[in-house]
Amino acid sequence: MTTDAFLADCRARLAFDLLSNTWNAVVLWALRDGPSRHGELRERIGGISSKVLTETVRRLEFNGLVERHAYAEAPPRVEYELTPLGRTLLAPIGTIGAWAFAHGDEVMAAQDRATGLR
Repeated sequence: MTTDAFLADCRARLAFDLLSNTWNAVVLWALRDGPSRHGELRERIGGISSKVLTETVRRLEFNGLVERHAYAEAPPRVEYELTPLGRTLLAPIGTIGAWAFAHGDEVMAAQDRATGLR
């Protein structure tokens, strides 16, 4: 891998694109403990609309990171679960989250300075 791989390699761009969408990483992290229904995910995540959650799980399913399981019950039940591929992103998401926890105040202070709030 060359130092220009992040610029030229479409696979690196793919990974960055997957993690650049805020909801992708949040939904993946919310599914880390096992399968969950749509309403359970919305409650666990907070601040996400039903429409955006549906779009996100569809995008994650399209990319092979989440599986949708529909059960023929009355009423119908649908659960979402991480695939083995989706589980491989938990460590990088956890690392980014730890960085944000450690440095979030610094980033927000820089934003405040840039907007003249401090």
